Amino acid sequence: MTNHSETAGPFGNGDISGHDPAAGPADHTAQVTLRTPAELADALPYLLGYRPEDSMVLVALQDRGGSGRFGGRARLGIPANEEDWEAAARQLARGLVTGSERRGARPEGMVAYVCQEPGPGESGREVKQRLTRLAQLMRTECGSLDVPVVEALCISDGRFWSYCCPVKGCCPEDGSPMGLPGTSVLAAAATYAGLQVRGTLKELRARLQPWESAAALDQEVALDTAGMSLVPRILDERTREEVAEETLVLAGRIIRRFAAAAPVSGAHPADVRDDGLLGADEAAALILGLQDRTTRDRAAAWMEGDVAGPALRLWRALARRCVGPYSEHAAAPLTLAGWVAWSTGDELEAREALAMALGADPDYLFARLLHQACNEGLDPEAVRRCLRAQDVQNPENDVQNTENRENTGNAQSTQDTGTPPVRMARQTDPAPRGGGAENTQKQGPGTPTPSERPEPKSPAGGGSK
Repeated sequence: MTNHSETAGPFGNGDISGHDPAAGPADHTAQVTLRTPAELADALPYLLGYRPEDSMVLVALQDRGGSGRFGGRARLGIPANEEDWEAAARQLARGLVTGSERRGARPEGMVAYVCQEPGPGESGREVKQRLTRLAQLMRTECGSLDVPVVEALCISDGRFWSYCCPVKGCCPEDGSPMGLPGTSVLAAAATYAGLQVRGTLKELRARLQPWESAAALDQEVALDTAGMSLVPRILDERTREEVAEETLVLAGRIIRRFAAAAPVSGAHPADVRDDGLLGADEAAALILGLQDRTTRDRAAAWMEGDVAGPALRLWRALARRCVGPYSEHAAAPLTLAGWVAWSTGDELEAREALAMALGADPDYLFARLLHQACNEGLDPEAVRRCLRAQDVQNPENDVQNTENRENTGNAQSTQDTGTPPVRMARQTDPAPRGGGAENTQKQGPGTPTPSERPEPKSPAGGGSK
């Protein structure tokens, strides 16, 4: 597989591939051969789609026709408490092997990575030494499953070290420098295949985290004010549907506003632009309105076509507005953001958004089901079918439908006429924490089933479960 003298046999990469222009359309698949630890270290961001920070990673290897190919990947944050390292290594190894077996491709081997930047006064070499035990635990756990780790690397401070080199004095004690980003053969192949490295998970999460600026206070006041008027109406069966229609009309109006905005370059400038297009009172009304599960499910139908992009931007913006005591309210917009990202093929953002939704509310069933289904590589089309069944109209036209309701002023005449909305929100009866996997296996991952509608939360973030 890998060899420190650079004379090893081929290590094919089946994930970075494309058609050879000289061979004609689809004549064969181009491959990148990785022979050295340096090439494996350089490959990690392309295998994950981002640059991991503070992470332990396993990449499965498959034997296809005598050559190794990359299979599934799994990542966990490195636990701050060393007493948790063994459990984390076990979870990572067993999760990846089990998931691979479920897809009918048990790994033949693994490549292990530990990635962490030095702390204050610490060198990369000291990071490598400190994480030696974690790397060994990962190798031991994989070995207990009869899946050997063929290479284990530490990446820190722009350098890498191998934990597997058997030759004393072969590798520099201070590590080997990483190549310049974008200069390797693998980077060229990734560009050719249309793959991109999207920065770090910290940068991705920043797009979904609540404001901590001075504007957060104004948003909190707007949420308090909106809660006093909206929550009693949501709790009242006579006015609940009226609030739902108002929420969907407002969401449709802002999605159209976002769609019409001039594009800007860069994630942060784009988010700043969107924040400027969304008023504090509008955000408050939407955040509170989406706490009603049926309303949220109807909003989830904005998941494909031209409406998906601006809808995802709106859900991100709303997640950023769940400030202060309203942090638990972020479960709804974060779940919507994760769902739209997954539905449009962005599994990276989907997993992070859904994990953050579960961080805001661990019992949020919609997020729990979607998170497991996404991690297991299921097709989101099963969920799309359920959401499409909510309305006889094409979901791509839902924003236009809300505009028509607004123009005619006849919201009551536009109640759902199709199959009743799917019930994918938090359960009303207490469920044991961590029971999502068992429930999903019984019901079928990614295929939601009906449950009772919960009462919305109070303005300060409380409320019944």
